[in-house]
Amino acid sequence: TSSTFAESSPAPAVLDTVKVTGFPMRFKADETTTAMKTETALIDVPQALSVVTEQQIEDQAMVGMADVLRYVPGAGMAQGEGHRDAPVLRGNLSTSDFYSNGIRDDAQYYRDLYNVSQVEILKGPNALIFGRGGTGGIVNRVIKEADGIDRTDFLLRSGAYGFYRVQADVGAAADDNLAYRFNALYENAGSFRDGVGTELAGLTPSIAFGLGADSRMVLTAEVFRDRRTVDRGIPSFQGQPLETRRSLFFGDAADSDASTDVGSLEILVEAGFGNALLTNRMRIAEYDKFYQNIFPGRVNADASLVSISAYNNTTERSNWFNQTDLVGEFASGAVSHKLLAGMELGWQETHNFRNTGFFGAPGSTQTVEWVGVNNPKPTLPIRFRQAATDADADSQAFNTAVYAQDQMRFGAHWQLIVGLRMDWFDLDYDNNRSGVPTSEDFSALTPRAGLIYNPVDTVSLYAAYSESFLPRAGEQLASLTPANANLDPESFENAELGVKWQINDWLFTSLALYRLNRGNVAVTDPDDPGRFLLIDAQRNQGLEWEITGNLTENLLLTAGYANQDASYTRDISSTVTAGTVLPLVPEHSGYLWGMWNINPRWAVGLGMNSQSRVYTSTSNAVVLPGFTRFDGALFFNQSETLEWQLNIENLSDRHYYSTAHNDNNITIGTPRTVLLSANLSF
Repeated sequence: TSSTFAESSPAPAVLDTVKVTGFPMRFKADETTTAMKTETALIDVPQALSVVTEQQIEDQAMVGMADVLRYVPGAGMAQGEGHRDAPVLRGNLSTSDFYSNGIRDDAQYYRDLYNVSQVEILKGPNALIFGRGGTGGIVNRVIKEADGIDRTDFLLRSGAYGFYRVQADVGAAADDNLAYRFNALYENAGSFRDGVGTELAGLTPSIAFGLGADSRMVLTAEVFRDRRTVDRGIPSFQGQPLETRRSLFFGDAADSDASTDVGSLEILVEAGFGNALLTNRMRIAEYDKFYQNIFPGRVNADASLVSISAYNNTTERSNWFNQTDLVGEFASGAVSHKLLAGMELGWQETHNFRNTGFFGAPGSTQTVEWVGVNNPKPTLPIRFRQAATDADADSQAFNTAVYAQDQMRFGAHWQLIVGLRMDWFDLDYDNNRSGVPTSEDFSALTPRAGLIYNPVDTVSLYAAYSESFLPRAGEQLASLTPANANLDPESFENAELGVKWQINDWLFTSLALYRLNRGNVAVTDPDDPGRFLLIDAQRNQGLEWEITGNLTENLLLTAGYANQDASYTRDISSTVTAGTVLPLVPEHSGYLWGMWNINPRWAVGLGMNSQSRVYTSTSNAVVLPGFTRFDGALFFNQSETLEWQLNIENLSDRHYYSTAHNDNNITIGTPRTVLLSANLSF
């Protein structure tokens, strides 16, 4: 791993033939390819974009996406039923808006950070770059690839509740035209929750070939295995989380489990031609997922009993995506251009099969058992079989897209970004229960535009507009019915004003004001129950601010704040009416993480996460109270090869509720947790 500590002086120094300038930028990223599909400085991206670097991931002992999103303004994580990532970006919850090196990675599972160099979160829809979905934004993992740098890094981490984790990152250049890299992970962990545990294993080998002076090929594969207990938390009572001990599991932990196996191969080919770069990236992935959960429902009137239900689900998915991009730079009179032209081809095949849990004797139709809240474990045997509405379906989705974008610069002060994408989407959905095949076939034209004014080189003021769409098959391609198959896809429009300021070489800040509208929401026609109306029905608007980098050579900082107003603007059902607040969207939220390098051997970190209250669902009947959580860290650089790191989460042992899936699946926040890490570099 890279050194935790800043150099004693930011002045340049000469060591043999290597020039070292400044001090390490642990939290600040300078550019990205995610938001524009071209190498673009963050200050020149006309949209809110947050980057969580590898160094920040290491310093805060992050392991998953929920850890990352705590340090992104306007972002959060839903419970995801205890078996999947479910980010909430600008008021929109999704389980599919994940990308790996810019290519769709949309199955439902928990993504680990062991093989990630940084995570980039683009806020607001942008179909020009990412295609369908991205309703509130996207999360892109930049995977560690072979880069020719010699490294032999190991992480050994142990902590409370039987937690231990081992990571390895080994790479080198075999010769001038060949490099390799291997990242590996093993984790085994218990929990403060009764009977809950996790076992993870991952391996990511990567090999790079030089194909001439301006060309290269990189092959990166991953095998990832996740075994965990599915924990859907606790129920509510009288509009608040039920008061109960933190550890009590509602349901049956022994029979609530998830197994996920992911295998992927990414092939990158780049070739340079003068001022142009041709890039082709292909991702082939197989996802095999099973989960079973026995979980709580509502509590009775005197809080003595809680209902328990159960189901299991199998999902098998195969993905194949290929992106070809040509980027060229040229000048036309006084205007310089960075032109992008590209094509994406995608194919996905999915199988879903769900069973309901029935309580009691064979053949029973009882789907709920009421048990005592002090011992909320079912007593009747549970047998799983298909109920009348359980899914047994296969789908095949095909997507073809072409797109173009021009980043134009007029003199020293103005930039204009315009782009357009055309998607052709076709999905065949076979309901094996009804025997009725359904299909969805449409084309979508989505624009993007941004205007940037640079009063000085270090400041940009921008106005931007972007769109995206979501097929009626839904984000997981499983929601298509004969009734909605012919409806236009849902639409999402984002208008944004912002300012970005490179305060100095080490510190960057940005502020964005936005309004995101959701349209083409299907509602039943009150005058004709067999007909749908498409209406504009949802709006989220707000402010996002963040600052990242070094305040001084020894003081590092990342901080952010978001103010959000997210609600339905029209009635969409008898229970979701105009004024309903979107779930899991706090009006106020913020974070702070600071790190002080006391001397070349010692450093200390302190962080805070805070948010105001949120609703757990669109019923707006249950509230999670607001909370503030403090975290800390201590670093000791024992030698050039060994660094010790102590992380303490929830320093004050605050009892809080971090997120939810619905009104009666509420996640209890982690109590005070101590983690000790040894970082070895050879």
